[in-house]
Amino acid sequence: MDYQLLLLTIAVSFILAVIAAPLFIPLLRRMKFGQQVRDDGPQSHLKKAGTPTMGGIVIIVAFTLAYLKFSVVNNDFYVLLVATLGFGLIGFLDDYIKIVFKRSLGLTARQKLFGQLLVGAVMCGLLISAGHSTSISVPGTDFSFDWGGFFYYPFIIIMMMAVTNAVNFTDGVDGLLSGVSAIALAAYAVVAMQATSIAAGVCAAAMIGAVLGFLVFNAHPAKVFMGDTGSFGIGGAIGAIAIVTKSELLFLIIGGVFVVEMLSVVIQVVSFKTRGKRVFRMSPIHHHFELGGWSEWRVVISFWAVSLVLAAVGLFISKGL
Repeated sequence: MDYQLLLLTIAVSFILAVIAAPLFIPLLRRMKFGQQVRDDGPQSHLKKAGTPTMGGIVIIVAFTLAYLKFSVVNNDFYVLLVATLGFGLIGFLDDYIKIVFKRSLGLTARQKLFGQLLVGAVMCGLLISAGHSTSISVPGTDFSFDWGGFFYYPFIIIMMMAVTNAVNFTDGVDGLLSGVSAIALAAYAVVAMQATSIAAGVCAAAMIGAVLGFLVFNAHPAKVFMGDTGSFGIGGAIGAIAIVTKSELLFLIIGGVFVVEMLSVVIQVVSFKTRGKRVFRMSPIHHHFELGGWSEWRVVISFWAVSLVLAAVGLFISKGL
């Protein structure tokens, strides 16, 4: 795979996002698509109330245009497109209901589950039609095991749900998710090149450019938030790239920050319901550090640094370096 193709894709997607954002932000502001802020969160976040959200539309548009322009059209192409746009649509509907209908929870749990199962089922159908391998490899070893379709495809659906929700939990501080996802996607672009999947490589590159372009306007102090539209779309892309490149378990390393964010929420909920006590000051864990006195920039830079280390470790283990 040509590195120049990936760099060109990143550049085009970045430029599209930088051009689109100034057009969308005033529109979102006029439509009063403002962020709602939790009263029990960090007090410094209260001033963010009303900041335009649903900016993830910019990410999805820039990604889609660049991806359609530079990717080859094959089965991987459709799997990746369905995952990114499908989960992005779920996030969009969730955002839209929260903002327009003033329903703080957006889609109900049942509606969100149905949407995720539907997108996952379409992905599985495409993978089955292409004869996708049902074996799973353990990173850094020659060991792999074949679950067969009966177990592998339900695993894929659960994995996509877990990845998209983990990525969604990471979105809570200005610039945090944009940076962490760009780093993880860069690692997966290398993995895609090693797996000779042009569609996965271009998908990663198109999303890198889109989130970096969005970061120009999302860095502290953020002028716009991506909302679930962006976080679910990004999660869909990352999860699908991991599946297409047969590096499902490698996500636990490359996407380690996402995993920790999700685990912090699970641990907090389980601890509070079983013991009546909280383990963290607030979950997801980035808020724990904020309430401990860390500035937003310190949280963001620290999480970016950890993500860089995990990406490097993941690539080393996968023999990508």
